Amino acid sequence: MTSAAMTSTVLVTGSRGRVGSALVDRLHRRNIPVRAASASPADLTPPAGVETVRCDLRDPATFPAALDGVGAVFLYADPTHIDAFIARARAAGVRHIVLLSSSAVLFPDAGSNPIAAHHLAVERALAAAAAEGAFDVTYLQPGAFATNALQWAPAVRAAGAVDLPYPEAAGDPLHEEDLADAAYAVLTDERLRGASYALSGPEVLTFAEQLATIARVTGREIRVGTVTPEAWKASVEPYIPAEFADALLDHWRAGAPESLPQTRTVEELTGRPARTFAQWAADHAAAFGDAGQAVAQEAAATRR
Repeated sequence: MTSAAMTSTVLVTGSRGRVGSALVDRLHRRNIPVRAASASPADLTPPAGVETVRCDLRDPATFPAALDGVGAVFLYADPTHIDAFIARARAAGVRHIVLLSSSAVLFPDAGSNPIAAHHLAVERALAAAAAEGAFDVTYLQPGAFATNALQWAPAVRAAGAVDLPYPEAAGDPLHEEDLADAAYAVLTDERLRGASYALSGPEVLTFAEQLATIARVTGREIRVGTVTPEAWKASVEPYIPAEFADALLDHWRAGAPESLPQTRTVEELTGRPARTFAQWAADHAAAFGDAGQAVAQEAAATRR
């Protein structure tokens, strides 16, 4: 089955997010019926003609209307009511679920790692339903999101400096557009269904290297400082639960750049190489301030 043959509605959960909104745009441009879902649908700004619906993965009462008439789902990983979501999806006749999971589920300590466990619980629930013949499940397991770098933008704009507990910790930043392209591929090509796909960006970069790339692309000077893990944890306390912050610190402390697995899965699914972090920085230059924006726009215009 290709996109041309796909006529059933695709429900995209988390459509306010960068990946979900990009996927909605792709499906709509190719005339595939798509329903944009969010816990706050009034905040959605989908293309004209795209249906919106409330689907709060922490409120099972929103599931029936969201899933009515749906053939496929792009699902964010939230274990809170996954059993209720699966039951409703089965009742609605859903045939395929694409889960946005995490490569953390592949870690040896996935069961005890709070970030990995969150995704692993959803993977296991979906796998059990698939084994019973409820529907096909495809797992997308990305590593580091390039958009994580946006957490540095306020400090860059305010002071031109970013303080980190482990500046030499590394990641394989993946552009959200590549993740949306991968999701589109597995949703619309039946040959790709029912597998797990570990996704990485095309390069491993330390946090310091990522900030240097942002500085180069935007024309801004960005200084990198070092703070204690305790100070960093205190600074993110308002928006990162303590157990998640501890898991991140442990991961950064232990991770060596050469140990990060690299894949060509984006290229295998989409037919083209994954976008570089420099391309991501050019696409998001405005978030880091006005300096060098002309350079960023020129880079963005010529990157493909």
